[in-house]
Amino acid sequence: MTSTSPPKKKSWSWRSQAFRGLIYQLIAIVLIGLAVWFLAHNTLTNMKARGIQSGFDFLLGPAGFDIGESLYAFDSAQPYWQAFLVGLTNTLRIAVMGIVLTTILGTLIGVGRFSRNALVRGVCYAYVEFFRNVPVLLQLLMWYLLFTEGLPDSLDAWVIGPMFLSKGGLSFPIPVWASGHLWGLLGLLLGAVFAVLYRKWAYQQFEKTGVLKSMFWVPLGLLLATGVLGWLIGGAPSTFNAPIKGEFAIENGGSLTPEFLAVLVGLTIYTAAFVAEVVRSGIQSVARGQSEAASALGLNPSQSMRLVMLPQALRVIIPPMTNQFLNLTKNSSLAVAIGYPDVVSIANTSLNQTGRAVECIAIVMLVYLTTSLSTSLLMNWYNTRSAIKER
Repeated sequence: MTSTSPPKKKSWSWRSQAFRGLIYQLIAIVLIGLAVWFLAHNTLTNMKARGIQSGFDFLLGPAGFDIGESLYAFDSAQPYWQAFLVGLTNTLRIAVMGIVLTTILGTLIGVGRFSRNALVRGVCYAYVEFFRNVPVLLQLLMWYLLFTEGLPDSLDAWVIGPMFLSKGGLSFPIPVWASGHLWGLLGLLLGAVFAVLYRKWAYQQFEKTGVLKSMFWVPLGLLLATGVLGWLIGGAPSTFNAPIKGEFAIENGGSLTPEFLAVLVGLTIYTAAFVAEVVRSGIQSVARGQSEAASALGLNPSQSMRLVMLPQALRVIIPPMTNQFLNLTKNSSLAVAIGYPDVVSIANTSLNQTGRAVECIAIVMLVYLTTSLSTSLLMNWYNTRSAIKER
């Protein structure tokens, strides 16, 4: 008896689609590698022919310049790599604070587009159309001029409670560090764990009984109660270093410079306009029947938006929201236009002093590539966690 089945194709045969795909990918990798090697070799050859020094050894030499704004002490005698570290922390400070503020403001404006109040809808619509259609660089310059020209001098600073606002920036009181603050932070951390556990329990009870428990005030109360308890256990330190008007400027306390305020406010307001549109389109992607079903269950508009519409829209919102976070981080490089010492500003100064253009640009590219990939990985993890789990 002879078999009539066709002969089995070998997996390495050229007629196999998978095999051809593997060969094409290998060829592409080899071509890209050759192109990178050619560019690097050609650049190094030309630099050597013109007597231009190359290498990253300059990072160990003294920087020779001061930085006007830093989270920690820096002087001109410290090496270049520490100067780049200061620029990196300044960039990350803008990016992290900007992302948090943009998310809050953009979400509120996006939800406001669905308000039943015509004035609120109109204000949110005008905000989006105005700020997203004006170039971000112009907005940064506008805020910088406002903070440096529109505000009074330090001696005539505006008093906002315990804070001072002037051309010198925003001065505010800061607590004098004591062990009680550490206990307070531990209390807040413990309260955050309790709040998460409570919300999970509340969701389970809602699915079982249909009775909606507080999802905001109770977790907030747990967070504050444990934080205050830890602060009391640590001795309840209450000493503050408050700013005061000196002879020539505001002294003591903490401060935010006009450059930092201009970059943070400008990027936040500009990016929030795009985030608002992302939120609005995400909510509109949810079927209208979902809101009608929420109303039939007795939920008011606020509860319907918070418990039914936003959780379903989140799966549509997260991918474009990630793009806006990346844009905000990369747009922070425009801060060099108003003198904020971010990593681009530090790289420009180092380039002018050492002539290592390729190395300085490579460091800046590596910084933004790393921060962007880290943001993408974090948001992709959150997107996977929020996706619908199918059986």
